[in-house]
Amino acid sequence: MEGNGLSKNEGQNDHIAQCDYAPYVTRHQELLQQALHPIDTSALERHIARGKLPVRTRIDELIDAGSAFLELSPLAGYELYGDIPSGAGIVTGIGQVMGRPVMIIANDATVKGGTYFPTTVKKHLRAQDIAFENRLPCIYLVDSGGAYLPKQDEVFPDRLHFGRIFFNQARLSAERIPQIACVMGSCTAGGAYVPAMSDQVIMVEEQGTIFLGGPPLVKAATGEEVSAEDLGGAHVHGTISGVSDYTAKDDYEALKMVRELVMHFEPDSRWEIRAKSTAPLHSPTLLPTLVPTDRKKPFPMREALGHILDGGSLSEFKRDFGNTLITAFARIEGYPVGIIANDGILFSESAQKGAHFIELCCQRKIPLLFIQNIVGFMVGKEYEHGGIAKHGAKLVHAVANAKVPKLTVVVGGSFGAGNYAMCGRAYDPRFLFLWPNAQTSVMGPEQAATVLTNVKRDSSLKKNGKVDEKALDAFSREILEQYEHQADAYYSTARLWDDGVILPQDTRRVLSLALGVVTRHEPEESTFGVFRM
Repeated sequence: MEGNGLSKNEGQNDHIAQCDYAPYVTRHQELLQQALHPIDTSALERHIARGKLPVRTRIDELIDAGSAFLELSPLAGYELYGDIPSGAGIVTGIGQVMGRPVMIIANDATVKGGTYFPTTVKKHLRAQDIAFENRLPCIYLVDSGGAYLPKQDEVFPDRLHFGRIFFNQARLSAERIPQIACVMGSCTAGGAYVPAMSDQVIMVEEQGTIFLGGPPLVKAATGEEVSAEDLGGAHVHGTISGVSDYTAKDDYEALKMVRELVMHFEPDSRWEIRAKSTAPLHSPTLLPTLVPTDRKKPFPMREALGHILDGGSLSEFKRDFGNTLITAFARIEGYPVGIIANDGILFSESAQKGAHFIELCCQRKIPLLFIQNIVGFMVGKEYEHGGIAKHGAKLVHAVANAKVPKLTVVVGGSFGAGNYAMCGRAYDPRFLFLWPNAQTSVMGPEQAATVLTNVKRDSSLKKNGKVDEKALDAFSREILEQYEHQADAYYSTARLWDDGVILPQDTRRVLSLALGVVTRHEPEESTFGVFRM
């Protein structure tokens, strides 16, 4: 299983087109390999020696054979916690169980006992948000020591910290979204509420434990000495406390039980909008050949779409007006989508056209796909006088209030207000993915270095009447390096500003999986605010 939305029986593409994009592909595959297969295997060996399955093997056993698992944010926490491998000690994603898509949230006990770092909490909450918005049942594969105590101030007290997990469980339950907890290891302290707040609980005997305070805390608080099994093992909770509903002899039996329980969920209503799929005009495998490593160089967006969309499905709206923004009706593996893709900088005409197109898609209940490669809106006296601020605001209004499902893929730059107008993270796309070459920041690194250097030069002239050009050059290089580092796709994904970095050649496949999730329920009617005319 890989963190790229491929079938569990498929690997990475064997053939990568020979092109200047190859370094991005290599870096991405190396980082994924490190995340999925850490160099230090001692914790994994101890885990298996206890009779427990590795976290991704558990998921493979749970989902339907040959089906896809769309893993989310596999590189969360990258370079944030020293020697802690990427992934933040938890695996989240959407898989098919008994023919039904479900959200899977699975602790990785080989990473600090499955304890929750700040990014672990954020990743868990993001998975619950996706489940809530798309009405996906939640399967929790629990094997966790609770909060990571050395970072308790970043995990425990705030609104979107550890307690929000249980708040979300209560809300999911109130919305009749099923939740099953399969306790396959430790479930300690606040983490005990994951099963306690689930609809049904399975525990693995002699492995799973649930208690608000473990044996060391009990001894410190009361003086009582008790084993973990006698305090909160599967037998205790299955026969005495009633916290657990089912007992399994091992991981395999527990996962089989989960599958049986999913079979008895109420029927899943579907919004039937999918049509017959056709192959794209060009092979998705060849998509990287279009993308230069030099981010300043444009690439042909319409040709790129030919590697992603169903062949013959593209129908452009206002092709010759505001032509730096492509708006089009199309399909991806049979699913209808309204494409909004950058093919240059945003002008007033582009913004007006985009807002008009979004209104059309909302009326027709067509999901929106934003493909970002944008440096922002056009600046300058002519454009300010032409009202680019109010025209850009129309597009931002439309994006913010569109109730149809929204998906975003950043295939190049995502800078400034262009990020907002093209449905960046703040505008609640159901899913947001980046290509490895993507950059996201308030402005491009070169522009930031130029602006800040000029400000520093002007300030120095006012204060001292002269400028130290050598010091100014060093300052400019420092700003450039800072922005290059912070704009990087992996800096973003480490902090869960997106739902994962995907390779260009996997874009069609990943979007098809995402569309299969977001088109399960008919959206609400969209209403819009005041558009300044």
